[in-house]
Amino acid sequence: MSVLGIIVIISGVLAMSLLVAWLDHAKGWQFSKWINGTVDNPFSPSKASALTKNTLENELTISQLKERIQTLEKIVTEPAYELNKKINNL
Repeated sequence: MSVLGIIVIISGVLAMSLLVAWLDHAKGWQFSKWINGTVDNPFSPSKASALTKNTLENELTISQLKERIQTLEKIVTEPAYELNKKINNL
């Protein structure tokens, strides 16, 4: 076998493995687990896709909380708020 043939075979195997990894990540499929024999159906929903949904919900909640904190910081750092607080303390 020539060097060119070996390079073509290695490149093909690499391209197929990258395609499988991309499909697993992008579509939530489980091709790599199916190829290894740990899953019967590669198209069944994986736990990773459920985790991704939870992660997105958590990120949304965190961003909303950050916005609320920024608003509260603006209110608390206003000079008028400090003046009202001093008046109320009297």
